[in-house]
Amino acid sequence: MQIASFMQRKGTIITLAALFGALVLATSDASFAGGGGTEFEDVRRLSFDREASIAKAHQLIDLYERTGIGRDKVLIKLASTWEGIRAAEVLEREGIQCNLTLLFSDAQARACFDAGVYLISPFVGRVTDWYKKETGKDYASEEDPGVQFVRGVCRYASDYAYDTVVMGASFRTTGQILALAGCNRLTISPQLLEELAAAQGEVERKISDVGEAAERLPAMSEAEFRWGHNQDAMANDKLAEGIRRFDADQVSLEQRLAERLGT
Repeated sequence: MQIASFMQRKGTIITLAALFGALVLATSDASFAGGGGTEFEDVRRLSFDREASIAKAHQLIDLYERTGIGRDKVLIKLASTWEGIRAAEVLEREGIQCNLTLLFSDAQARACFDAGVYLISPFVGRVTDWYKKETGKDYASEEDPGVQFVRGVCRYASDYAYDTVVMGASFRTTGQILALAGCNRLTISPQLLEELAAAQGEVERKISDVGEAAERLPAMSEAEFRWGHNQDAMANDKLAEGIRRFDADQVSLEQRLAERLGT
């Protein structure tokens, strides 16, 4: 099989990602600037290796460009570690757009803004999950810790006039989604989309992107970033857990592909 042979030569996971992306984009003329495109994710051990993250992104972009797909249609997803953010800073300067994921702290968000990242994905549900487990409480939408966190990120971006797109992610309820109406973008599961489609009533805008454009603070140093993130127990727990889970998923996928390819 030609595809299997090519994957074995070039690297199974990254080539498979490029093949899937090419299939999706074959019938689309969208770019991420217009709200479309395809996304590649590698947030496991490379999360702590700036140079390896940059090299992997270059490899993927090269694969796409060889098939005639421009980099404007590809979004590289990286973990919001210090190394991941620094890799994104380099890639963005090269015209390679990035989505910084597993974002749970104000320090992570601010460092991403400083780096000029195209898009960030602050997690709502996982933040709330942590607080519910710690406190045993259920939260109304307006008091929801995940909602409050993402609102704060949006407010900071607006107040200092950053161009970075804030995309709320990891929702558990439609209430969380509606509480973030007005956020630049939201990524929503099919089940919750169906619930929203069946709901009645008007949607009230909760977030405004019109800020005062205050003078920006100096860029964070590595020490400031690590200290700020360290002070947030939830963010530390969820970032580490998220990277471990992504690693486990990728190992499982690699094992299944190896079985299929007979390697």
